Amino acid sequence: MTDQVPAYAARTPGAPLARTTIARRAVGKHDVLIDIKYAGICHSDIHQARDDWGPGTFPMVPGHEIAGIVAATGPGVTKYAVGDRVGVGCFVDSCRRCENCRQGREQFCLEGVTFTYNSLDKNGEPTHGGYSSRIVVDENYVLGIPEGIALDVAAPLLCAGITLYSPLARWKAGPGKNVAIIGLGGLGHIGVKIAHALGAEVTVLSQTLNKRDDGIRLGADHFHATNDPETFTKLAGSFDLIVSTVSATLDMDAYLGLLKTDGALVNVGAPALPNSVSMHSLIGGNKTLAGSMIGGIAETQEMLDFCAARGLGTEIEVISAEQINEAYERVTASDVRFRFVIDAATFAA
Repeated sequence: MTDQVPAYAARTPGAPLARTTIARRAVGKHDVLIDIKYAGICHSDIHQARDDWGPGTFPMVPGHEIAGIVAATGPGVTKYAVGDRVGVGCFVDSCRRCENCRQGREQFCLEGVTFTYNSLDKNGEPTHGGYSSRIVVDENYVLGIPEGIALDVAAPLLCAGITLYSPLARWKAGPGKNVAIIGLGGLGHIGVKIAHALGAEVTVLSQTLNKRDDGIRLGADHFHATNDPETFTKLAGSFDLIVSTVSATLDMDAYLGLLKTDGALVNVGAPALPNSVSMHSLIGGNKTLAGSMIGGIAETQEMLDFCAARGLGTEIEVISAEQINEAYERVTASDVRFRFVIDAATFAA
């Protein structure tokens, strides 16, 4: 028996999000029913609701930064119990048998990962995300949120947090490493916190110095404006790792020039237009230009445990459901410090 729950959806591409009701599947043997408490707004929600990455499935209920409480469990569930604090990130299923799934890299499922929204489940039904009161998810794709972190600041960690934690961990940010974060927005600010907590020397590279005080407060040791042409001369050969969080097209050759020998420039942003790069910028210093996309379930749990143990959460502005469309406009105008989180109690208001 399905459950009808309040939600907010874009009925057509680019349409304002509006209150609606959606069906959630009955709780199966290995399913967890979650009362959603908070849902973060990710820039990818906006891209997909506006069909920028089309074609999407509409009506669309976005949201893949979900924090809530377990309300019910199927008879075969062993990982969670009613009352547990849990989260759901960017995907809710995968094939579970391909090489990547077996290695805990479900986000790269070779048969196709099932995303939390704007995707089709194994029954061919469209998935709907966290802009809703409840969600049903297989226990294997649910994360435990430790007591050391509040649910509202934990919600964006399910996407923004793991998006930054994964490359910082993979490229071994830590003591003795000089790490630069390009951009101090919804992604970059938590990257600064995590890199600092890992013990790295952290630099923020932002277009201007407008956010310098925020960057230092969040854990940056240095802050430089990229609109100053002297920055690239002064910082040449400075960094072991640079993580770009921006979706703008960058001068890759200029940023690669900031790396030490054997350094890496990792992109987690997704510019709409292609970037160009000279191979000489890579060959000359044995440098790496790479990309990174979220993390698997085990790594995401590792990230949550890491953040909770160190009291790390995202910097948020909590809004009501009625403010979603305004928040979308503010995100595209970079008018948020640093992440919007929706109070799920307002979906039914």
